[in-house]
Amino acid sequence: MELRHLRYFLAVAEELNFTKASEKLFISQPPLSRQIKELENELGAKLFERNNKKVTLTEAGKYFKVEIVSQLQDLESIVLKTRKISENVNGEYRVGYISSTFSDKITKLVQFLREKYPFLKIKLYEVSTVKQILALEQNKLDLGIIRAPLISTKIISKLWFKDSYSLVFNNNLNKNVESLVDMKDNVFVFFNKDYAPVYYNSLVEICSQYGFVPNVVHESNNINSIIQLVRNGLGISIVPSSLKNSHTYSELSFLDLDNKFSTDVLLATPKSEESEITDSAVSFLLG
Repeated sequence: MELRHLRYFLAVAEELNFTKASEKLFISQPPLSRQIKELENELGAKLFERNNKKVTLTEAGKYFKVEIVSQLQDLESIVLKTRKISENVNGEYRVGYISSTFSDKITKLVQFLREKYPFLKIKLYEVSTVKQILALEQNKLDLGIIRAPLISTKIISKLWFKDSYSLVFNNNLNKNVESLVDMKDNVFVFFNKDYAPVYYNSLVEICSQYGFVPNVVHESNNINSIIQLVRNGLGISIVPSSLKNSHTYSELSFLDLDNKFSTDVLLATPKSEESEITDSAVSFLLG
């Protein structure tokens, strides 16, 4: 007995008409009749009463229908659960992040997921917020770590943390710095405007609030590159304050700016995708 025999039987049992059942199954009527006959022979029981006017289920057929419907529902549940287990154990989990948010917390997230799902393949992608949003909408990422704002009807998000801003500079070249205004005539290193337009504009706005327009000479799409340029004395920058913990170089100093300037770091996921792994990952990061 094969699964197709059961599908064919249920189609006829629902329609009580071989012609309609064959149309529903996209096969011709003679093969359908043969498949039902094979099933009856294998069971050793007559399932249908047939005559020129109508088709009816025998008592054995009625019982068989009830049991098969129940069994197929159980089978569907088993298939779905099997698929879910396979995804959790052997699948890929894709995490996007922007370079300015990478921290030991993300490293610990990978360790946490590997311990909980030992055969899961975790892929990290350093991608701009704009591109992450598109990838999340297309279900090409499972989790995105981005900066607000997020405008999308296909993505849900939770606030991970609020990040303030700090001025970063080489303290061997700049002494007695007490305010961003003290550095207004310096060369600035910012994120590339095309790569992170909202972030770039927020930095320009901060400078505007301090009464000047920054002289942005160097741009990069990677926070580590920006830090190294500042470290080597090629300019100064404004960066998220959280970076102080991961870039502890003796020649670098961070000066906190007015706390009215801040940026929201979000954990974003596709709205249409429910995932045990994502629930675990978000809970870990928020914990």
